[in-house]
Amino acid sequence: MTVPNSTRSGPRGFGVSGWVPIAAGAVLLAGCASSVTGHPVGSRPSTVTGHVAAELSTLLPDPGKFPAEYEAVVLSSEAAAQAAGDLTGVGRGATVQPEGCIPPAQQFGQNQTAMAVGTDNRTRATLTVELTRTGQPLSALREQLKQCQQVHVSRAGTTTIVTTELQRPPPIDADDTLALRRMVAPQVSAAGLTQSMQTLTGQVIDVRVTVTYMTFGDARPDTAALDELFTTAVRKVEKG
Repeated sequence: MTVPNSTRSGPRGFGVSGWVPIAAGAVLLAGCASSVTGHPVGSRPSTVTGHVAAELSTLLPDPGKFPAEYEAVVLSSEAAAQAAGDLTGVGRGATVQPEGCIPPAQQFGQNQTAMAVGTDNRTRATLTVELTRTGQPLSALREQLKQCQQVHVSRAGTTTIVTTELQRPPPIDADDTLALRRMVAPQVSAAGLTQSMQTLTGQVIDVRVTVTYMTFGDARPDTAALDELFTTAVRKVEKG
């Protein structure tokens, strides 16, 4: 399936201590139904019905709230659209295999996506906060990622391999959370071109908060800065 060139519609404190992959066969609470004799408990809803009234642009952390070494700017809608593809490893116009692994449709209008990026000028690593409106619970993305651990992405005559590993979700008091580690590597090896990301995501009603640490190479992520910024971002959305 090809990603369209134009897009269409479609806290509370915490800390993460490291990269802890979800063990094979682990039982996830999200999306599972359980029961007690005489009192069935249903699965999570498949759509989001509530709404955060504030404009997304007002819910972004102020650039001054980024960890000190990350010089931050707020992106325009067009720049946000480009950066979103970098964060998933699937740029606009790309072909994705398997087809079911194309990222969820996303809009980039004024109150649909808001993004700020901080750069560590010493290491060239970045911390990105992305806020998006969504009608889908975070469990839907989790289920897709479980089926899409390795994806081939072709664009402009080149192919990259996107590998995603779900990890232990961050224990922040949002509606739902997930964590992942993602590698984007060229199919033909090339030094310095492998993109490495550590991502924390939380959902507050219809606003999805995604914070990503990204670098090139195998260096360990700055988890302290990632944790700090994720907590700041989720808390601001919850305050509305």
